[in-house]
Amino acid sequence: MPHRPTTSSAIALLAALGILVSTGAQAGMYRYKDENGQLVISNTIPQEATKRGYEILGNNGRVVETVAPAPTEEEIAAREAKKERERQAELQRQKDKKLLDRYSHPNQAVRAMHRKVREMEGIIQLKRGNISVISSQLDSEQSRAADMERSGRDVPESSLDKIRRLESQIDDIEQEIADQRRQIEDMKDMFKADIKRLEEVTGEKRTLPLEPPKTDQSRQ
Repeated sequence: MPHRPTTSSAIALLAALGILVSTGAQAGMYRYKDENGQLVISNTIPQEATKRGYEILGNNGRVVETVAPAPTEEEIAAREAKKERERQAELQRQKDKKLLDRYSHPNQAVRAMHRKVREMEGIIQLKRGNISVISSQLDSEQSRAADMERSGRDVPESSLDKIRRLESQIDDIEQEIADQRRQIEDMKDMFKADIKRLEEVTGEKRTLPLEPPKTDQSRQ
């Protein structure tokens, strides 16, 4: 009488067959083109061939996965350029949002620029006033020194030091004024760029002049 496998033996046998089938399905094959452009099917794939792209085949010979070729230097450069364009576009969107949070119309930016110019010009006028006061002191000190020289007396070193100190103060303030003039021009350039961008973003044109009216300047 032939021996029949027990139920547990049959289950173990089926499990073993299942493992073998699964292992064979996972092993698969590769299909790729070699350096001469010839199609090759193999259970291994050279490193160089992976850069050209390949296909993974199942036991039935069907494609189960396609691996794209490695990107070329030109493609990588194009991707990086695209990323940079997108980054710059996002930065511009953020800048535009902040700009629109400050001004809803180009004319608002023009008025803000006029106010800022008047404030900075006012500071310059105060510095000019300081120069006038120091210049008056310098004139007095120089006249006193000249009188001493005409009378044949030596000018005290303290008087000469004071003259030099006053002259230096005037020079320093003049330099501050020159620096502030440059700051005004730089500030106006930034405002003008913002005004131009506002015109582009809002579709509205400014109706106010970029330079402050003469009446405003006369009150500085």
